[in-house]
Amino acid sequence: MSAALLRRAAVLTAALGLALTAAPAAHSAEAPLAVKAPVTVTLTVTGPDSTVFDGTVSTTGHDVTTASGGTHKCDGTNNGANPSAGPTPTAALDDAAAQAGFTWDGEWYASFEDYFVSTVDGATGGQDAYWNIAVNGTATPVGGCQFRIEAGDEVAFTWTAL
Repeated sequence: MSAALLRRAAVLTAALGLALTAAPAAHSAEAPLAVKAPVTVTLTVTGPDSTVFDGTVSTTGHDVTTASGGTHKCDGTNNGANPSAGPTPTAALDDAAAQAGFTWDGEWYASFEDYFVSTVDGATGGQDAYWNIAVNGTATPVGGCQFRIEAGDEVAFTWTAL
């Protein structure tokens, strides 16, 4: 191989190496994704015997912690459901619980990247009932950490007998 061809290959390799190492640096210099401002929704939580919460709550997508499920993100990006973070029904439930002083619990399912709400204010679904999640009168097609909500939505968690 000629010396000129070797120099050309060395220069090309060096240029390619510089381009590949500079690309991540340029990408990391981009501004981080903006966190969405809180939205206000109407939340109703209805247990088997009474209404636990009925009012407005300001919420964002955020990490949620339950006794059974631990701490996990709950921002609408769970399980690839949405490309960007935002408020969710389960985050709204969590914020309302903190606001009004009631408790809730849910088991975390890693395969869905979502909680299954099992107990609210001491009322457990068990084998005979479950906590249904609805937004604007329609049951959510995915879990409460995957479904995005918007300002003015009506969110409901309802203890539902089977």
